Amino acid sequence: MSIKLEMNKENILIATIDQAGRTANVINDESRKGFESLIKKLKSDDNIEGVIITSGKDDFVVGGDIDAIYAIKNEKEAFEVVETFKGFLRELETCGRPVIAALNGTALGGGLELALACHYRIALDEKKLKLGLPEVMLGLLPGAGGTQRLARLIGIQNAAPLMFEGRKLSATEGQELGIIHELASTKEDMMEKASKWIRKNPTPKQPWDKKDFQWPGGDPVSGEAMNIWAVGPSMINQKAWGNYPAPIYIMACLFEGTRVDFDTALRIESAYFAKCVLSKESHNMINTLWYQLNDIKKGKYRLASVPKYTAKKVGVIGAGMMGAGIAYVSASAGIDVVLKDVTNESADKGKDYSRNLLAKRVKKGKMTEAKAEEILSRIKPTGDAKDFEGCDLIVEAVFEKRELKAKVTKEASEHMLKDGIFASNTSTLPITGLAEQYPHPENFIGLHFFSPVDKMQLVEIITGAKTSPETLAKSFDYVQQINKIPIIVNDSRGFYTSRVFQTYVMEGMALLAEGENPASIETLSFMAGMPVGPLALADELSLRLMAEIFETTKKDLLAEGKKVTESPGMEVVFKLLNEFKREGKKAGAGLYEYPKEGKKFLWPKLKEVFPSKKAPMSEIDMRDRILFAQAVEAARCYEEKVVTNTGDANVGSIFGWGFAPFKGGVLQFINDYGTRDFVVRAQDLTKKYGPRFSPPASLVKLAEKNAPIT
Repeated sequence: MSIKLEMNKENILIATIDQAGRTANVINDESRKGFESLIKKLKSDDNIEGVIITSGKDDFVVGGDIDAIYAIKNEKEAFEVVETFKGFLRELETCGRPVIAALNGTALGGGLELALACHYRIALDEKKLKLGLPEVMLGLLPGAGGTQRLARLIGIQNAAPLMFEGRKLSATEGQELGIIHELASTKEDMMEKASKWIRKNPTPKQPWDKKDFQWPGGDPVSGEAMNIWAVGPSMINQKAWGNYPAPIYIMACLFEGTRVDFDTALRIESAYFAKCVLSKESHNMINTLWYQLNDIKKGKYRLASVPKYTAKKVGVIGAGMMGAGIAYVSASAGIDVVLKDVTNESADKGKDYSRNLLAKRVKKGKMTEAKAEEILSRIKPTGDAKDFEGCDLIVEAVFEKRELKAKVTKEASEHMLKDGIFASNTSTLPITGLAEQYPHPENFIGLHFFSPVDKMQLVEIITGAKTSPETLAKSFDYVQQINKIPIIVNDSRGFYTSRVFQTYVMEGMALLAEGENPASIETLSFMAGMPVGPLALADELSLRLMAEIFETTKKDLLAEGKKVTESPGMEVVFKLLNEFKREGKKAGAGLYEYPKEGKKFLWPKLKEVFPSKKAPMSEIDMRDRILFAQAVEAARCYEEKVVTNTGDANVGSIFGWGFAPFKGGVLQFINDYGTRDFVVRAQDLTKKYGPRFSPPASLVKLAEKNAPIT
């Protein structure tokens, strides 16, 4: 039985949720049977004075069973599943006896919805305890009464953002909002407080079941909630661009449900949940952001025979923004760090990056000053390579110049542990070539971080020709040690993320070179699901850097006797650099203008420099060029085994450069489109716009049977 029922000396029924064979409790058929037994016990035993619901695991309940949700076949089934669970919750809160949620750990999704159906909520005052309704992050909505109970408990204006954003709260934040009634210092303290409340409140009612119920923040048709109805839809569309049905359905649940009685509101929510759970967007997001991401986190692609590795002392070469960021995340994870630059002074400036980030956290109340000082004390800035003595891992993060990287590699190798790992944070230069400068190439690897390191979750691990499986496994462990998401790729020019990402930027530039409206290019990119426009990204990267990378690549390819293919977008790069001296954001002038006061805006002369040569392209063609350029290149990477599994490809595209999450990542986009239809469309774009859209042979073969990429 998933719920253990025990009566204590005070005739209080202790219902402990503890599902066998699971590390955390979830809401599924098993737990529903447990609640059925709880309701039967309540109905059959008049001696029960009250109920305390708690958990036998470290967390309370972490949400719904995603496997069960993903397997739902039709709206009728979805509706019945949530209505059945809601029936149990409704009987709990109307049983005429006090029901308390004793939250000994995290309560998310269905777990928080269960707690909201209790008359009183007590939570342990622990930092690791989280509360929230994060269903929107998987393309879903709270389906067990969450949209209705939370809105009636803390007001529509407070509840709506929590559901739209899927934000998680601490126990203290939950108490401040009115979700949690009381905090407890220990489990014993929590149970004692729960018993005390039961004795004082023998016949409680939920606020929404009282005749004198009043909406927090005012009535939905006249109070503060009017602001939600007025600006909510536009705010949702501003972020979602119509690509995500879940927030729209959440808004509908709130708007419609708050105008009817509570039980009718619950059925409205069930109807929208049924639509949401069957959407293609939800299936795409669950496939990638749940199943494939969890495969990565559990180490599915890590060599299991290598013992778990923990980095103890990490060296970082280069104290610029990237190196400083790597030092920060490493020190924050409890690792001692040596941060080296050319001089002590420049290394000190790199440490200031961490100091400033930590100061902001302290100011916001997210960290104590003592903790911030502890993290800072782990970073040793230096200008002397001798300080790398004892380092078991070094990450080189200097400029993308092969000669410079070779110099610092040789210098550091003389002082670090002989069996240590040396990693290059490069985004383009092949790892096999860089490893030639290291005395132990089997211990050399690529660790491609993304900027800003403190915010970006992905790290691309690149294996060279001689990189050992042990080095790969240890690098994987280090990436997880610093709380990042590792994906593994094989050596190639540009690897996977940079190679595919640059096609997005270049396609935007190509459209500009053809005379398409720059504002339309950026807007249609948002509509396609990209978080930042390609022209803005070009400025972020720096046109100067893009030109240098192209020239280096061209030189290397010619030396290898290979053909150099120049993207039509490079015309824009060279023209802006050579004729107008516009280098990008850092220089204060690129495709955008960057005024000292106010927001950036597109350089007005772009239309003059790249005039329209024909009638504007159709929005469909522009949008498809933006997405297909990336997808076709990703398919090539998969065919060439640069990336070896769909999980790394999809997760890497979402967390690396923000490829349309509602499509489930770049290869899932092809599967969602249908391989047969995708190939037909890609071939059409090839005829119209060039060979860069030509689908690889392996994809054409799959399309013959309309089989998905697996």
